[in-house]
Amino acid sequence: MASGELGAFLRARRAQRSPEDAGVLYAGRRKVTGLRREEVAVLAGVNADYYTRLEQGRETHPSPQVLDALCRALDLGPDAREHLYRLAGTTPDNTPTPTPQAVSPELRQLMDGYPHTPAFVLNRILDVLATNTLADALFSPFRVADNLARMTFLDPAGQRFYARWDWTAQATVANLRVAAGFDAHDPGLRRLVAELSEGSAHFRTLWETHQVRGKTREPKHLVHPDVGPLTLTYQAFDVRSAPGQQLIIYHAGPATPSAHALALLSSLHATEHHAR
Repeated sequence: MASGELGAFLRARRAQRSPEDAGVLYAGRRKVTGLRREEVAVLAGVNADYYTRLEQGRETHPSPQVLDALCRALDLGPDAREHLYRLAGTTPDNTPTPTPQAVSPELRQLMDGYPHTPAFVLNRILDVLATNTLADALFSPFRVADNLARMTFLDPAGQRFYARWDWTAQATVANLRVAAGFDAHDPGLRRLVAELSEGSAHFRTLWETHQVRGKTREPKHLVHPDVGPLTLTYQAFDVRSAPGQQLIIYHAGPATPSAHALALLSSLHATEHHAR
């Protein structure tokens, strides 16, 4: 990225930061819009000449500490902070923050708008935070559909439900290793790993391989006791308003046996629900 882009970004954001919002005291009329360079430097705790060089493109490699200080001085939100780091040719040193466990009403409403395909929300450690009606039907063979890793390794239904159980087990553990990269000290992750290690020797072996892999585009090969085999593709969407949450939507190709099986599952589940 050209150094001029970094300076232009800093100048623009400085002009948008009012002295009142920044808590800067001044007297008389001001000749500049927003903050002065010297005021940003004071707020960030850096040398005024150094900050001037940043804006003029004569300094192109600010440290992460300086970038963090500028983010605070200019009151940059998460997206603007990441943008500033990219302009400086580096990546943010993010402090782990807990993933929100509550799913917003708007997201739940969106999920319910997919009546013909399973949709559910996961956090980084694969807790199932919310499901739509067809996802409930899809996961009905499990005692509790609360965490995909627990369902895979500790629920007897797991090995029957996942047609490629060995592959699913490896992918699940590799996903949990990704979560550990975000926050290895996450209490929820540590409890889950301890529970899975105690209950599954297979999990213990896979966990020690330290394989890391995020979600792939591999189709899901499932076997539901009520409708038989299912081959489903899926899409995973990051929930921007709740970092760490992902919306997962399973999909069957049009007019395929899996599409007919999903339609039958939906009908059976609705009939059962009505009977209750």
